Amino acid sequence: MSRKRHGKDKTEKTNVGTEEAGSKNTGPTPNETPAQTFAEYQCSGNVETDFPRLCGLLDMKNIPAVSTKTPDSSTAEDEGENTENIQSQINTAPFWSKPCLQVQLENEDPLSTTSMKVSGWEADEQIVRVLNKMLPSLSKLQSLQFWQAGLTDRMVISLMNTISLCSNLRVVTLEGNPLSEQSYHLLLSEESVLTHLSLRNNRIGDEGARLIGSALSTTRSANKNLCSLNLAFNSIGDAGAAHIAQGLRLNRALLLLSLSNNQIGDSGAAHLAATLGVFALTHEEVVERRKLLLERMQPSSLGVDADQSSADQLPSDQLPSVPSSTSLNKSTSKKKETAKKDEKLSSKENLKFNKKPSDLKVPQSKGGKPGGKQKQISTQEFVLQQDKSSTALNEQVESVEIVNPLLDQSVQHRDGQLILPGNTTLTSLNLAGNRITEKSLLLFLSSLQTQAEGGGLLRLCLQRNHFPPECESYVKIKELMTLRDPLNKNSCEQMEEEEQGA
Repeated sequence: MSRKRHGKDKTEKTNVGTEEAGSKNTGPTPNETPAQTFAEYQCSGNVETDFPRLCGLLDMKNIPAVSTKTPDSSTAEDEGENTENIQSQINTAPFWSKPCLQVQLENEDPLSTTSMKVSGWEADEQIVRVLNKMLPSLSKLQSLQFWQAGLTDRMVISLMNTISLCSNLRVVTLEGNPLSEQSYHLLLSEESVLTHLSLRNNRIGDEGARLIGSALSTTRSANKNLCSLNLAFNSIGDAGAAHIAQGLRLNRALLLLSLSNNQIGDSGAAHLAATLGVFALTHEEVVERRKLLLERMQPSSLGVDADQSSADQLPSDQLPSVPSSTSLNKSTSKKKETAKKDEKLSSKENLKFNKKPSDLKVPQSKGGKPGGKQKQISTQEFVLQQDKSSTALNEQVESVEIVNPLLDQSVQHRDGQLILPGNTTLTSLNLAGNRITEKSLLLFLSSLQTQAEGGGLLRLCLQRNHFPPECESYVKIKELMTLRDPLNKNSCEQMEEEEQGA
């Protein structure tokens, strides 16, 4: 009798131990009691736990598996995967035989998801609903990839709304996903926080390129965060290239652009080349420039006296001295007439206090660089604004965050026209595999020669177009590129390999 009881107790202890071990492996439970509905579920940040549970709450029958990888275990596998991905890039057959959500972890911690990928299987609305629920809880997520996932315009719009809630998600890949309404431009709208976007093989065409060009910039708005845009394999022709070129005129954030393997001929290439060199402002741009100048000259509507308003409009080297304690007694009465060192320290402390993401809205691109040219705020200007309310100060900072290219001080008057320096922010342009002839090479060469030192293209890829590689203009372009970027003599070939293997 005692032996049976002892055996029974031993079995119960073993079962309890197994349950405890299982609970440790699955990560922390969102609630002490299981969630009854999808809306009630609180995500833990563990994809292996959250994804199947959320799918179950939606009564999904075939729940995709979750495959997690750490950097050590995925290096060799990724190399083989990239090779096959390149070969099947334009094919319509799924790359993965079974639905599987691929998750990349930063380390062994299940809460350290840095990348998530849906590759080669159709993600329906329920899957997208689960992802929208789960993504904001992934605090370390940096990259989201969809390859031949069958997304619709509605799904992309919902995902874009969710991406804005993710603290570190800045890289999105959406490839092999044609959209009937061409909603790709929403991913690079003025409000978008993305810094890298790949839209290869989506049949974007000229109409989609028009929407994307308008998203890059218009006279009234511009994307200030996106650093890299890949539009390869999209059947973009001359008209589409012209729209992209129009978007590049006033965009001062984009660094890398790929239009390789499209249908761009000399007409589209001419528009792109013209954007790189100096160009005359259109009537619409001239009118907008005048409006911006008038807005900048008008006194502030925040109740600031006329003397202070005129002082704010002066260059930093012509500003009057620091005003007396009458105008500074609200916040800096103890620090007036102090040494310059103390004054700079106090201004830096106040800047740090007021620099919130929601207030400044200054975009950060790769490596922490601002997405465009930024107007400098001198110490004196900042001190002059101390007697304003905090709301007024935030609005003042917002008004000087990015200098509109139309207000560029190097604008010149020539033959009755306003001449603006070309786009020198773009450093890499890939036009390989198009229909460009030697006629366009002369235009590119002319634009490149007008770009000043310290700015402009470092890489221009033109191989596999309709001209012999030994033609004089092409040889001169390659020589010029080598002088600008001597450490990357084979950079075009390397860039194309990187794009196709991304």
